[in-house]
Amino acid sequence: MTKKMELLRGTLDMLILRVVALGPIHGYGISQRLKQISRNVLDVRQGSLYPALHRLEKERLISAEWLDSDTGHKAKFYCITPAGRKRLASEAADWETLSNAIGFVLRTAE
Repeated sequence: MTKKMELLRGTLDMLILRVVALGPIHGYGISQRLKQISRNVLDVRQGSLYPALHRLEKERLISAEWLDSDTGHKAKFYCITPAGRKRLASEAADWETLSNAIGFVLRTAE
C-alpha cells in the first residue's frame, strides 16, 4: 500500500530549480530525475510540473530553448538563470532551517 504525499507549497519550484541547475533538461527528464533521486518517492505529474515550469520561466528563474532530444524529436530544454541560482540558494537554506527545526521537535517532543 502506498500513500500519497503532498509537497509543501513552493517546494516543487525549489526541487525543479535544483534539477535544472545540474544542466539543460526537458520537462519529462525533470520528472524522471526527481523520481530517480528521491528513490521513487517523488512522482511529479505533468499537471503540476508544467505549470511550475511556466511560472519559473515567467519569473525568469529558468530559461527555455527548443532543441533536439535524444529521441530525435524537438523538446523544450530548461536552464537555470543567475536569478534562479540565487533563489535556489535562498530557498535551500530556508528548507534546511525548517527541516532541522521540525526534526528537532520530532526527536525531543515526547
